[in-house]
Amino acid sequence: MRPAAAIATVVACALASLVTSHCKAQTAEVLHWWTSKGESAAVRELAEAYRKAGGTWVDTAIAGGDNARNTAITRMLGGKPPTVAQFNATQQFHEVVDEGLLSDIDAVAKAQNWDAILPEPLRAFIKRDGKYYAAPVNIHNPSWFWYSKAVLAKAGVTAEPANMTEFFAALDKVKASGAIALALGGQNWQEAILFNTVLHASGGAELYRRFYGQTDGAVALTPEFKRVLAEFKRLKSYVDKGSPNRDWNVAAGMIIANRAGFQVIGDYVKGEFLAANKVAGKDYGCFPGFGAKAPYMIDGDVFVFPKPPKSAAAETTKAQMLFATVVTSREVQVAFNLKKGSIPIRADVDMASADLCTQLGLSALKDPSRHLPAPEQLASAEKNAAIGDAITKFWNTNQSVDDAARAFAKAAAIRI
Repeated sequence: MRPAAAIATVVACALASLVTSHCKAQTAEVLHWWTSKGESAAVRELAEAYRKAGGTWVDTAIAGGDNARNTAITRMLGGKPPTVAQFNATQQFHEVVDEGLLSDIDAVAKAQNWDAILPEPLRAFIKRDGKYYAAPVNIHNPSWFWYSKAVLAKAGVTAEPANMTEFFAALDKVKASGAIALALGGQNWQEAILFNTVLHASGGAELYRRFYGQTDGAVALTPEFKRVLAEFKRLKSYVDKGSPNRDWNVAAGMIIANRAGFQVIGDYVKGEFLAANKVAGKDYGCFPGFGAKAPYMIDGDVFVFPKPPKSAAAETTKAQMLFATVVTSREVQVAFNLKKGSIPIRADVDMASADLCTQLGLSALKDPSRHLPAPEQLASAEKNAAIGDAITKFWNTNQSVDDAARAFAKAAAIRI
């Protein structure tokens, strides 16, 4: 069977959920970083679906996104790549494509009509030179506000804050009640999420785009940006002393246990709430920014398909095509994202059973004016790393706002 015909057969088999003599088991080593309780429950949905479609899932879980991506790239360069590897929709993904390390999955994209069903920001990012090089599995917004309803009720907070002034007022009440006001994992990527949330929630989407999208860094020296820096640093007074090096899911546990009032983190945290049998609207609340028209950052997880060694090319390609078809199918998209807490990549699925937090996200996705690219989609890895260092230094030292502004301006001047 010629390669094109073989791929077409695999795609057809997966879509029909059949295992025939032409659809024999395909083995896929899947390298990913989903290791928390909620994440593990979600990834099992993908693994089970792949097995039902006739595949064999070999799980390689590596804690930490950076660790997992670096391991995948090292193995690609070393000639021993995994069949499938988890990635994010970032500039790093583009670099791997440009290095010629990945196979495209255009056959699956055409069979499922991705051009029509995927949101434009996501579609534009994973499509390079007219071909799809990644299978997206979810849409995440890193900038959600989560809160314990019990803690806020005890503190006398009766409404979700609609701006930073009201947010600080709510934090003051929670702190005065004896609870931890803001549960934060003191790791640089979590500090960056908090900063970026303040940047676009308080400074606005345009200030956010100018900071990450321009190369002269001058925007960081403006009064508007300095106000954002001051508000960000003010949040430090609401974080407990145990914050440094705390994992994000441990911080989520503080909300679950009603020890803390708020957490600012991506909607993947909802998987932890689900695993703890907590109900949105009853045990915890959520809002994706201040107001009904708040900017909604579109990020997410994708799977990439490293080019296999020539000796294993035929079987590996079949396994990759089967995997891409299964994880992006309607049924699997619903099952996976209900467990993961994220939004499906497809607009043609029924999410009526989803909770109120997911419904808020779905509503935001329907409004293109709210869509906001993630920092990694706007700027290079080098620029984001420099900005991340500036954020962490400002958060963890006594650096003044003016000195921080100059440091941010220098970091933002690195090439996009």
